[in-house]
Amino acid sequence: MKFMNIKNSFKALTFAAYAAAVCSAFINTASAQSVEQLQQLRERAQQSQSGAATPSVSPLSISTQRTLPGASASANTMGQFSTQPRNGVNLPGEPTIDTVFPAQAPMENPPFAANLFIGGFESERSSGLNDNYLIAPGDKISIWLWGAVNFSDVVTVDNQGNIFIPNIGPIRIANTPAGSVNQTVTGKIRQVYTNDVNVYVNLLTSTPVSLYVSGPVLRPGQYAGLASDSVLYYLKRAGGIDFQRGSFRQIDIVRNGKVVASADLYAFFRSGKLPEISFKDGDTILVHPIGNTIVVETGARNSFTFEFLNEELNGGVVNYFARPGEFASHASVSGIRNNKQFARYVSVEEFASLKLSAGDTVEYIADHEPQIYRINVAGAFAGASQVMVDKGARLIDVLDHIEADTTLSDTQNIYLLRESVAVKQKEIIEEGLQRLERSMYTAPISSTGEGAIRAQEAQLVADFIARARQVEPQGRVVVSENGEIANILLEPNDTIVIPEVTDLIHVGGEVLLPQSVVFNPDATTEDYVAWAGGFTERAEDERILIVRKNGNVTFTSVNDSFLSSNDSNLEPGDQIIVLPAIDTKILQAVKDITQIVYQIAIAANVATD
Repeated sequence: MKFMNIKNSFKALTFAAYAAAVCSAFINTASAQSVEQLQQLRERAQQSQSGAATPSVSPLSISTQRTLPGASASANTMGQFSTQPRNGVNLPGEPTIDTVFPAQAPMENPPFAANLFIGGFESERSSGLNDNYLIAPGDKISIWLWGAVNFSDVVTVDNQGNIFIPNIGPIRIANTPAGSVNQTVTGKIRQVYTNDVNVYVNLLTSTPVSLYVSGPVLRPGQYAGLASDSVLYYLKRAGGIDFQRGSFRQIDIVRNGKVVASADLYAFFRSGKLPEISFKDGDTILVHPIGNTIVVETGARNSFTFEFLNEELNGGVVNYFARPGEFASHASVSGIRNNKQFARYVSVEEFASLKLSAGDTVEYIADHEPQIYRINVAGAFAGASQVMVDKGARLIDVLDHIEADTTLSDTQNIYLLRESVAVKQKEIIEEGLQRLERSMYTAPISSTGEGAIRAQEAQLVADFIARARQVEPQGRVVVSENGEIANILLEPNDTIVIPEVTDLIHVGGEVLLPQSVVFNPDATTEDYVAWAGGFTERAEDERILIVRKNGNVTFTSVNDSFLSSNDSNLEPGDQIIVLPAIDTKILQAVKDITQIVYQIAIAANVATD
């Protein structure tokens, strides 16, 4: 009963809210001045009605204002701050590398030794100390004495560079190498305790130093590290050297206004040499502006942008750093001399003594005149599949060195596959496709209806062009006819194809069942097409392509008696290709499409849909 009463009470509250919304709408309606205002008030009443009925009422739905700390994400955080590290997140309005650094396009030939700043090696340094580290104020040293006197303590080097040991007094060890600390302290102790006292001294920790990195680096500023850290460590902390403005060859360590050491990253990259220096507070690593540059574009193992000193601007130094490939025979040099264009093409030996200028561009080229060709052999043959021939060799000369079984190899129908011919066939097909595109997209239109039809036809032709461009010609060269072989000059990478002896006729293209049929000397083209299931609905039966075994191409027909006379010439191994018929409604492109279909069928032995 109590539950029913509560339920009825909620219903009453809901009805009351609805009634209040309706009353408010009527009151507003009474004061409305136009039909538009009445419509707006009616919409508000409907929204109020839906808003009051949508939420479900529950005894647990109690509205409250959270006042506990952190209870609301939108609570006022005035006076609070986070003690967690930012992990590279920029504050609002804080300068970033994108806002303060000039935008630079990616370099095709980055600087030599630029990969020194790849990775995060600066965060993987060893925590140990090297023997060359110089003791500085703040370092902690552990001292043990046992025997006649027992003493154990960890002492700190004071601001004067001394440590203090009871009954011994101060011992100065500032600027002492870490490897000599034990010997230095032990010597001082033994001056007091001469007998029966053993001493052991060990450097525990080193005091961090703070130094500056300046010049053309990505993030110049003040950085902390160990005195034994290398120049590379601090340069990497500063983001590395700016590739287009900073020098990899002239890096100075400045202390009290004087250069105490210099670093050449090329020397480190080639021979592992870096300055041996222990950094001190206030030191500055100064990167100088970039010097003379030579760009090696191609043909070398190190195709980078090199920075050279004035005395290094010659081809010999470039050869040493760039390391041209084994087959590089010549070097191409281009640049500016006396405000005029300069270019030279010399052998690699002559280039070694050539004087260069800042900004020159070098390319290494393998320009050897080929004297020996590689000829490939395919098909029915015995022996090696490649033959090396001298320049100027001819086909019959090479055939004399190819083994073949005359019972299995059809040596009367040999043909060649040549790369240069394939390229030319591709160019011819591409010219036809471009002509077809122009004819379709520039066809005159006389009405809106014709324009819609032309647009649909253009899309169909575009699809045909896209498929036609994917066809790769074979580059077949016909060299045999009626058992005679032309003794033509061979080209590099030619392929000599010796067909196999076969008893089949291959039927393909626009037939229902493309297949190979046993050769019948009494059969005609129409018979072979019938054995392959007959023509498809899209077949062109007026001009049927016949590709001979030796690569020759002829046309025949099943209706024209004049053309069909060629049926008597069918031989085993021939291919019968039924080409697709072109829709005659595309009046602007019938001729061009037909021509391209024939070219593709002849060049690649395929029928493009």
